[in-house]
Amino acid sequence: MAELLTLENAVALLTLTALEIVLGIDNIVFIAISTSQLEPRMQPRARRIGLLAAMGTRILLLFCITWIMGLTKDLFSVLGQAISGKDLILLGGGLFLLAKATHEIHAKIELSAEESHHAVTQRASLAAVIGQIMILDIVFSLDSVITAVGMARHIAVMIAAIVIAVGVMMVFAEPVSAFIERHPTMRMLALAFLILIGVLLVAEAFDRHINRGYAYFAMAFSLGVELLNIRARRVRLARRPPG
Repeated sequence: MAELLTLENAVALLTLTALEIVLGIDNIVFIAISTSQLEPRMQPRARRIGLLAAMGTRILLLFCITWIMGLTKDLFSVLGQAISGKDLILLGGGLFLLAKATHEIHAKIELSAEESHHAVTQRASLAAVIGQIMILDIVFSLDSVITAVGMARHIAVMIAAIVIAVGVMMVFAEPVSAFIERHPTMRMLALAFLILIGVLLVAEAFDRHINRGYAYFAMAFSLGVELLNIRARRVRLARRPPG
């Protein structure tokens, strides 16, 4: 135990925790969208169970280090493009996000009022939502787990970073979900974020690496603009004469 209490491990823990939290932004947005399909009373429970299950999945991946690192080996080629197990997972996750976000946007914009109401009343099951969260967490955490294996020498440090990051996500998942639910425009923005993340995952599957810093900057900028719009609408409503 004493060999874990070193400056090297402390730096690795802080770095990995920050990495897990930053990459967890994608997960929080997806969880907010997925759990909105449930009955309101079930949504907090689904978020907690989903995040705990996601934490267990990430820790399980750490114990499968050899298999994970093997995912980076080429399995076959398509039109001169080498495809690995990691690429297949990223491609599948990216396409799923694109399909889900597009379906949600279509339901919000294109459906008639009656069809939209019918779609809302068809609630998803708790198990289905938690399953989606767990599967997408594997996609979101794959890169961070492989990076963690290369950065830290002790698996205990990696597990501690995951536990701390999931704890932070649990704190912010509830207010983020409530905020998105209160503001329909924020929900549409969150769905646009999912499309952007899906495109990034598909691009990475074909070895077209796009710096995620650009994507996060675009998200932050869009979020800031929309927050200003929400503030402006509140000011206009407050200044509007009664009646």
